[in-house]
Amino acid sequence: MQQKFTKNQLVKYLYKETSATETLAIHEAINEDWNLSEQYEALQIAKQQLPKAVFQPSRSSIQRILSHSANTAVQRTHH
Repeated sequence: MQQKFTKNQLVKYLYKETSATETLAIHEAINEDWNLSEQYEALQIAKQQLPKAVFQPSRSSIQRILSHSANTAVQRTHH
């Protein structure tokens, strides 16, 4: 019996969020089912085309965090 996988399951597999059992089953199914392989390949291409998110805090945010950390460290040594 051939198991059917949803696009959601393929996305989880693509992002390595499946269990070991699911990973094996999906990997095997992709190798055996041409249609599933095509769907997975389309998801891989779509993932590559997504913009890469870059998060960088502002200098003022970093300064506030460092200041808070320094103040907290000073308070701990006095207690």
